[in-house]
Amino acid sequence: MNIVQTIYDGLVAIGFSEETAKILDQLVAFVGVLLVAYLADTICRKILLNIVGRIIKRTKVSWDDVVFDRSVMIHLSRMVAPIIIYVLIPATFIEFSATTVDFVHRLCWVFVVFMFVRFLSALLEAVYSVIHKKEQYRQRPLKGILQTVQIILYSLTAIYIVSQLLNKDFTAIFAALGASAAILMLVFKDSIMGFVSGIQLSTNNMLRVGDWIVMNKYGADGTVIEVTLNTVKVQNWDNTIVTIPPYSLMSDSFQNWRGMEESPGRRIKRSINIDMNSIHFCTPEMLAKYRKIHLLSNYVDQKEQVVKEYNDHHHVDNSVLVNGRRQTNLGVFRAYLNNYLKNHPSVRHDMTCMVRQLQPTQTGIPIELYFFSAIKEWVPYEGLQADVFDHVLAIIPEFDLRVYQSPSGADFREYNSAKEG
Repeated sequence: MNIVQTIYDGLVAIGFSEETAKILDQLVAFVGVLLVAYLADTICRKILLNIVGRIIKRTKVSWDDVVFDRSVMIHLSRMVAPIIIYVLIPATFIEFSATTVDFVHRLCWVFVVFMFVRFLSALLEAVYSVIHKKEQYRQRPLKGILQTVQIILYSLTAIYIVSQLLNKDFTAIFAALGASAAILMLVFKDSIMGFVSGIQLSTNNMLRVGDWIVMNKYGADGTVIEVTLNTVKVQNWDNTIVTIPPYSLMSDSFQNWRGMEESPGRRIKRSINIDMNSIHFCTPEMLAKYRKIHLLSNYVDQKEQVVKEYNDHHHVDNSVLVNGRRQTNLGVFRAYLNNYLKNHPSVRHDMTCMVRQLQPTQTGIPIELYFFSAIKEWVPYEGLQADVFDHVLAIIPEFDLRVYQSPSGADFREYNSAKEG
């Protein structure tokens, strides 16, 4: 005789009617099943999980501390109670119809499946947190892949739960949803496009976490801090956060500075406009002054020797200036800048380094310095660039040259004062 029959006989013996005894019998048995399920759930959460946690902490490896963390295993322990109810319900609801028992069975099974999916999702997140810390995987858009897997997992689970509650075949409901594929594509358009774009960005190595990117269309100029299924987060240099859809990075153009960071040098390209009225041939006195400059002594002598040999060969007086080979103050200045850059310790001498003259304009003749800095960090890089051009601006008067500068109000006042005086 089972426990349910024993309870029933006891209730009848103390004076309850048979109908009332049946109801109370089923109620007491059901409450007993619930208490057993609750007790089992408590034992799993309070005792077994603590024992597992202590065992894991004693291991030498660290990854199991995350994968088998309490926040992951708690979902697995919550499957115990519905499994116990699932097993004991048939013995409890003897007097109920098979349909009722089947419905309770399906409710329990739905809960078990749901908690198992929650466990898988938490486990995947834990595995992601472990893998993401490794250097070789840190730059991969793993979070977007994780979110995609979670969406697929939860979507299939939702369909399965509906099929269980309606007591319909899972494949039949899944096939019926195929007719609604267009709607699903519309609803999950951003997620699908983001997933595909994330794979393309990763496969083509176009974007990584930590990259400095510039995308003016979205006001992005900073470091990529996160790549997810639907967004790419960029922290600008003013600490604002910009979110960009991943598919926009595929369809539009953006600038990635990773190539500069991985290269041996960072380019500096800047020009200074020289007043063309200050350019003229060098006199012997000017050349004598230039010879005293350490970076120019050999250059001036070599150029003068070339001029002298040319004049001697063509029987030209060395005092004649208009022969196409006399030095100019601008030419000597360019030679000085070339030697200055080639002797600068922070300039990459194995990369392009030149001083060139650009097309003259109404604001003077631009002299451009084109070289690569060995310093790539932003603040020291800007400091080096400023130091170089501070020196350039300060040395220009030594070559009897003037920087072109539009006249200001102070210039006009000085001119008027001189004119009146």
